[in-house]
Amino acid sequence: MKRIRPKDTELLTKLSAFGKAYFSVADLERILGFSRESLYVTLNRLVKAGVLKRLRKNVYVIFNELVDTEKIANELYFPCYLSFKSALSYYGILSQVPYMLIFATVKPSKKMKIGNFEAEFRHLKEDLFFGYILKDGKNIAEPEKALLDELYMVVRGEGRLDIEELDLRDIDKNKLKEYAKKFPGYVNRLVEKVNSYLGTTPITNEYRERIYWGKKDKKYFKKAGFPA
Repeated sequence: MKRIRPKDTELLTKLSAFGKAYFSVADLERILGFSRESLYVTLNRLVKAGVLKRLRKNVYVIFNELVDTEKIANELYFPCYLSFKSALSYYGILSQVPYMLIFATVKPSKKMKIGNFEAEFRHLKEDLFFGYILKDGKNIAEPEKALLDELYMVVRGEGRLDIEELDLRDIDKNKLKEYAKKFPGYVNRLVEKVNSYLGTTPITNEYRERIYWGKKDKKYFKKAGFPA
């Protein structure tokens, strides 16, 4: 059975006071005041004792802290923001949950394992690196920008997206149009298809039926079993 020493409890209290999502070796070296060599010995002992968890090389979290993988990924490969299918799933636009977290970055594309999660960072040119907000301590694309980022990848042959399965009831048409102007013209063909589905929600994948919000379309409401 793992036992936490009194000194370890003091360490946990000290680390918790910083309110950080994770601690790098450099952070812990500065906080503990150990030499780098002795620090690694201490960190190995703390991991074995269950005081700290190692998420990846040189990245640690307190054992009883909730791991915010998205926030940690945001900081490890800054600047970046959660986008593409990950953000579309977050907003409920895409019903499927991607098996990895996908970010946009101006840095080179990269994949990274953080704890039990996979993170992928996809390179975007600097003039396309916009349209994101800070939410709960992490950068995430606005719905319209996440959609455009994904369409951009699809057109480039680096992804696949079934537009007919997207819940587009809350997409801001004007913002989508404005943001789309900054993308290459070859993205517009897919944007035009998206525009024809704005304000709608898919009912079934088999018949491609949709609910139209904001107006009483008797045909679609009747098929969906709603009162027209």
